[in-house]
Amino acid sequence: MTEEEIILFLSSKQRNIYIGTLDEKNEPNIHPIWYFFDIENRKIYLETAKGSKKLQNMLNNNTIYFCIDEPFPPYKGVRGKAYIEKISEDIDFNLKISEKIMIKYLGDLKHPIAKVLLSNVKSGNSVIVKVSPLYYSTWDYGKR
Repeated sequence: MTEEEIILFLSSKQRNIYIGTLDEKNEPNIHPIWYFFDIENRKIYLETAKGSKKLQNMLNNNTIYFCIDEPFPPYKGVRGKAYIEKISEDIDFNLKISEKIMIKYLGDLKHPIAKVLLSNVKSGNSVIVKVSPLYYSTWDYGKR
């Protein structure tokens, strides 16, 4: 994919990002999660609970691998290596990013799931993880 196609792919549709982390035994863990891709600064944002396994792993090792793909033919996707640039506990900032994630995946903030997830953010029980991709590897079988 071209850089423009990568940006469009990462910023469109309701695909999960699968992140690979290493646990305390140095064993790989895969975590599917919703995300928001900021087109302007080319960063990926994740929201997760403060007590989550993925967050514990990211605190121990700030390098992750990720994969976002289209599960139906023609298959295409973006995968890569990234580092955790920042883990935010700022409730106001986290709420803004979380709202973008909820709108992307649920359509609006009135959805019952959005209300539950946003209440976790408002109470300070969630963090926003700012992910900085180091490189992308792509595939697009529709171009074959």
